[in-house]
Amino acid sequence: MNYWLMKSEPSAFGINDLIDMPDQTDHWDGVRNYQARNMMRDDMKLGDQIFFYHSNCSVPGIVGIMEVVKEGYPDHTAFDPDCTYFDPKSDPEKPRWIMVDVKFVKQFDRTITLKELKEKPELEDLALVRRGNRLSIMPVSEQQWAFILNLV
Repeated sequence: MNYWLMKSEPSAFGINDLIDMPDQTDHWDGVRNYQARNMMRDDMKLGDQIFFYHSNCSVPGIVGIMEVVKEGYPDHTAFDPDCTYFDPKSDPEKPRWIMVDVKFVKQFDRTITLKELKEKPELEDLALVRRGNRLSIMPVSEQQWAFILNLV
């Protein structure tokens, strides 16, 4: 099993939006970074666990857990000219962008804040806390996953 962290702005799609979806499941669309796309396409597998991270908000941090319930497939929003994530260079025959389906697992009683994560020497190698890392999807090691769960 792999572990991940996926960021979303709560004003666009927060953990409560996922909870409110039918079967508490939705596709994770709109990723327009090749490195993040490659992780969804090549590395994310059924059952992988994901920290749901609220970004670009007053208190950014990890708010819960999701699970991959459908492995990578073409992101249909790239083909829709009326969608924010439309990419005129993406071809349905050879899609450029990928998404996965995620299912809500758990919401934490509190946000594990970015500030708190940065203060933990055990997490100094966590991609999220490294300077200059702006990816919306990043791997989390098994040790980092277990450490962060103990913070809840």
